Amino acid sequence: MRNPEKVLNSLAKHSGNSNYKFERLYKVLFNEEMYYTAYQNIYHKVGNMTAGVDGKTIDGMSIHRIEQLISTLRNETYQPNPSRREYIPKKNGKKKRPLGIPSFDDKLVQEVIRMILEAIYEGSFEHTSHGFRPKRSCHTALLGVQQSFTAVRWFIEGDIKGFFDNINHEVLIGILKERIADERFIRLIRKFLNAGYVEDWVFRRTYSGTPQGGIISPVLANIYLDKFDKYVKEYIKSFNKGETKRVTRGYGLNEQRRGRLAKKLSEEKDEQVKKQMIVKIKDLIKERSKYPAYKKVDDGYKRMKYMRYADDFLIGVIGSKEDCIKMKQDIKDYLNEKLKLELSEEKTLITNAKKPAKFLGYDIFVRQSNDTKRDKFGRPVRCFGDKIVLYVTAEVMRKKLTDYKAVTMEVQNGKEVWKPIPRYYMVNLDELEIIQQYNSEIRGFYNYYSIANNASLVQSFSYIMEYSMYKSYAAKNNSSIAKEKTSKCINGVFTIPYKNKDGKTVYRRFYKDGFKRKKIACGANVDNIPETVTTTGGRNSLMKRLKAEICEKCGATEKLEMHHVRKLKDLKGKTEWEKIMVARRRKTLAVCSKCHDKIHAGKLD
Repeated sequence: MRNPEKVLNSLAKHSGNSNYKFERLYKVLFNEEMYYTAYQNIYHKVGNMTAGVDGKTIDGMSIHRIEQLISTLRNETYQPNPSRREYIPKKNGKKKRPLGIPSFDDKLVQEVIRMILEAIYEGSFEHTSHGFRPKRSCHTALLGVQQSFTAVRWFIEGDIKGFFDNINHEVLIGILKERIADERFIRLIRKFLNAGYVEDWVFRRTYSGTPQGGIISPVLANIYLDKFDKYVKEYIKSFNKGETKRVTRGYGLNEQRRGRLAKKLSEEKDEQVKKQMIVKIKDLIKERSKYPAYKKVDDGYKRMKYMRYADDFLIGVIGSKEDCIKMKQDIKDYLNEKLKLELSEEKTLITNAKKPAKFLGYDIFVRQSNDTKRDKFGRPVRCFGDKIVLYVTAEVMRKKLTDYKAVTMEVQNGKEVWKPIPRYYMVNLDELEIIQQYNSEIRGFYNYYSIANNASLVQSFSYIMEYSMYKSYAAKNNSSIAKEKTSKCINGVFTIPYKNKDGKTVYRRFYKDGFKRKKIACGANVDNIPETVTTTGGRNSLMKRLKAEICEKCGATEKLEMHHVRKLKDLKGKTEWEKIMVARRRKTLAVCSKCHDKIHAGKLD
């Protein structure tokens, strides 16, 4: 069996060649090593402990289970189970969106397919696509907007209505067939598309959309919308006009005078005259800085910028509003005619760049400023205007605090006042869990909005969360904020001591690392060149432990199964097998079938 890295890298070599046809992909699904890598990739996800319609979870994973999967794929009897549909609240809290829960065996097969598809397509995707791609994120999309949308006059906020539910199966299969010449592989993907879902014990077919909750859904979505990315790329080429904008009259006149005077200065011999000319040149430079260098409205110069994250996209236009209206209509027609998708009228807005447009939770607008800053030569330069500003609003902060139930709003003297409140549902948690949850929520909010130009606003968010935490501790211990702060502060920082696995006392401190603005993406970087595919798995990888065929509980030498738990903190650490898992800090235990049965029966001490 070939190493997964070699298999995927051999596919990735041809990724950038749009004319290359990939064949014999289905045979890759017979490689056991691919499933070992897939298992290592996805085992840590909490959702794997939630059963699909077949009642199975990741618990009990074994080499035999993988062999059975491969056997059904060889003879093409493999049939994905329908997803189990649940509903979760949307961000606005008013509506719910469907969530599909696939069976774990289907997840495993999908992860192998995802790795194959990513190796095939990643090198051909456009750099303007940032959703669900390696080393890309919301941050890379937002920073891309900030770097490339300078001086735009209009925004088009794009949103595709019900995108994931409305992907046309025939269009998607047609797109896949352009690069993939393997009917068995195409048939397998079609099986996942048609697998359907179960809701209220009733099976429902799926005639459009990608697999509900499926691992392959994001990469299939990117393959589908890559057609749109390439259409926009061509549209930009035809829309863009002119090399540079025309210089404004005030700037041009002063620059001409400065240039003529500078030429005379180079020829002048009299030192006294030279000094006078230098003073005049400085005055002209100062006068020139009062005017913008280029005209904001120039019919001879047009530009279009584009950035997409999943089904949300943002377009920046240097041109007229009429250009934007036509552009929106052209995009609407293309999506409808070629991709069978509908542009959301209520969410696809044309916004003047002076006003904020919404993109990925940020307000985005073009700064209007005539302020100057001296360059390295000491010359005043107008460098603040026409720059893209990323903003986090108080409304976003209020929504998050309200979701956490950490604040209440009161009106005093006609003004809205935010007051921290205790989160009573946390009273039953232990003290360490409370501070950990507050820290993770503050860090999470800050990490996402850390690239905002007003990232310091997160300080207010942290202040309210801090006093909500004090009140939660006071409610838990039936005391007051003052008593809690006095008893738990160490060196001025609220601190909770606890015992680690070695029995030593360690401390968890409330987050006090500041909220300075960051100028790079958190955990991701923009990289237009596809990198070599690498796979995970160290010397203690899950599959190596299964292959060892030595039960980690009783030492029996036979085929093993992997026992999984959702959270280590749920283990009481009383039985011997629990002590093993807690001591090793692992949520998995490779055991023989007898020990595994006893664990589930509660008879293994």
